[in-house]
Amino acid sequence: MRPEVLKIGVVGLGQQGSFYTKLFQGAEIRAGVTLPKLLGGELVAVSDMDPQKLEEISGAFPHLACFNDYKDMLDNADVDAVLIATPHYFHPSMAIEAMQRDIHVLVDKPAGVFTNDVQKMNDFSCAKPELQFSMMFNQRCNLLYRKMKDIIDSGVIGAVRYTDWTITTWWRPQSYYDLSAWRATWAGEGGGVLINQAPHQIDLWQWICGMPSTVYAKAGYGSQRDIAVEDDVVALVTYDNGATGVFRTCTHDMLGTDRFEILGDKGKIVVEGSSKIVLKKLVESENVISQGIAKDEVSAILQGVASIDQYFSEETFEFESEWGKQHFDVIQNFLDAINHGSELVAEGAEGINALSITNAIHLSSWLDREVSLPIDGDLFEAELNKRIQQEIATAP
Repeated sequence: MRPEVLKIGVVGLGQQGSFYTKLFQGAEIRAGVTLPKLLGGELVAVSDMDPQKLEEISGAFPHLACFNDYKDMLDNADVDAVLIATPHYFHPSMAIEAMQRDIHVLVDKPAGVFTNDVQKMNDFSCAKPELQFSMMFNQRCNLLYRKMKDIIDSGVIGAVRYTDWTITTWWRPQSYYDLSAWRATWAGEGGGVLINQAPHQIDLWQWICGMPSTVYAKAGYGSQRDIAVEDDVVALVTYDNGATGVFRTCTHDMLGTDRFEILGDKGKIVVEGSSKIVLKKLVESENVISQGIAKDEVSAILQGVASIDQYFSEETFEFESEWGKQHFDVIQNFLDAINHGSELVAEGAEGINALSITNAIHLSSWLDREVSLPIDGDLFEAELNKRIQQEIATAP
């Protein structure tokens, strides 16, 4: 029988883990921002290797049981579920340890660093179907992106012809990378902007538009920052239906752009920023319209004498964003799935999709050639290890 109030543990008290503890306490998560308290779950324990972080959290919330070893917490805190918010490499092994003890798991993004490791986590979760296993893809709860997915899934703009997302709002100064030794390293993080800043967008890209079949990428490794990992990326993908897609991101654009465009044969979606969708719907498919335009009409259109306004309609959808609300929604959904059998917003097994694209981008840029999905996980792991060893060998 399920408990009325689940006992929750948080593993990792970095920026995200500390944020999650505040959500459970109904505490102020940002100046002037407090969300309702989560229902159906109570935070009872936390774990972190840093004694100072444990001391700080204990001072703020003295009722919490604090552990410097997460396995000790799993064994002795009597938790029903855990949120894993540690550095990326540890996500799969920690999730497996929790599931071995019949504990439900919510893993922060990304699912891990390489697909071979994440596949082991996914395979183990299949042997524990009674457990809820979820990913913190909080932007799937963003109403703007949910609307985009609804539009695509409904077929309103027809078959996708191209996708194009430029997301360069991740500006990070050099001092950000100098905060800790593990940051922006192959051994500590497993990558740069793709693995740290952009996983949510890569997940949304595949969630809305589908998984690509091939990837060709160029990446700048320490191109504008004194780091070993990527700070500038452009990737070209193809889909099974022949459509193409472009994903561009970086951490050195102080002015930043966030523009997501999807063209279908019956229309187009354009999102500029995070508050508005512009939907343009053609009266028929572009192919039908193209075949029906007479020579004299096309001449008038090309000369600017006539317009194409008659062939499409435009609709705008606007959204307000509450900071932190999407994280709250994923956690509440996770609790509801355990307590009431609700459908998960992001199944844990889906975390491998975004990571597969990230691994493919890295691998393509390293080998300077197009790679197919699913990638060769052994080849990726070997190439990643080369970079880790080189990093270790050249460390001061």
